[in-house]
Amino acid sequence: MTSNTPPAPMETLADALAAGTLVLDGGMSNQLESAGHDLSDELWSARLLAEQPEAITEAHLAYYLAGANVAITSSYQATFEGFAKRRIKREKAAELLALSVELALDATEQAWAKGITRPLYVAASVGPYGAMLADGSEYRGRYGLSVAELEAFHRPRLEVLAAAGPDALALETIPDTDEAEALLRAVRGLGVPVWLSYSVAGDRTRAGQPLEEAFALAAEAEEVIAVGVNCCSPEDADHAVATAARVTGKPVVVYPNSGEAWDASARAWTGRSTFTAEQVEGWRAAGARLIGGCCRVGPEAISAIATTLK
Repeated sequence: MTSNTPPAPMETLADALAAGTLVLDGGMSNQLESAGHDLSDELWSARLLAEQPEAITEAHLAYYLAGANVAITSSYQATFEGFAKRRIKREKAAELLALSVELALDATEQAWAKGITRPLYVAASVGPYGAMLADGSEYRGRYGLSVAELEAFHRPRLEVLAAAGPDALALETIPDTDEAEALLRAVRGLGVPVWLSYSVAGDRTRAGQPLEEAFALAAEAEEVIAVGVNCCSPEDADHAVATAARVTGKPVVVYPNSGEAWDASARAWTGRSTFTAEQVEGWRAAGARLIGGCCRVGPEAISAIATTLK
């Protein structure tokens, strides 16, 4: 017998992290591409919010069925400014931002209807300013904007996403401390918990700041329920997880890429995957409580992570 109602009692995401480790989903883009969707547009997966929203729900459901506890929405590259470039008016853009949360919630209902009994959560993705530019600057940071300007950019869409009812906001792939500071200001008063996740290279942010300095920004922020890294190599995640736990004392979130490298000129992935499910044991031992994958990490890998964490 199946049910479309959640397990009871349903803990908050923060409570669940205090009790144990949860499995995040994998890359939204690679799951959509594997289903045959073209994501070469500047809006990336956000384009499908307007054109094929059912494909996004199917991608979320695939990760839930693979063992994920948390779905990250398709709003990473969804911004008012990005939609405006496609002549999508502000009111419609707000509807699409909210839709990204609704689609993940729909997938949650479908997963429960299929008999999944574990708690499931939705985190609304908030990508960096550079993701809107679609020129690779999200991996460099230092856009030439002040903290106040970055806060003004992020706050409107944060308000829309928060109002749509996610369990958390995922402030993800953040390349530098200026943008992290802006986002931590922008989420104040929204009433939704957040996690802050940097994109890193070695022991520094993509912009070159020491990770100790970057993670420290979140240590005293009440809204932050987890801090860590994503969209990095699995090897760089090892040091980052231990550092985030030591500096902040908060649960750590970690969801690296497969380990392959993106060749921007060829617009293709090169090298081999170095991501293994066995690595997650070390991350959990070091303080990680939200563990999943980013680019090129699909349902099969998430299933292996879920099995390992059991």
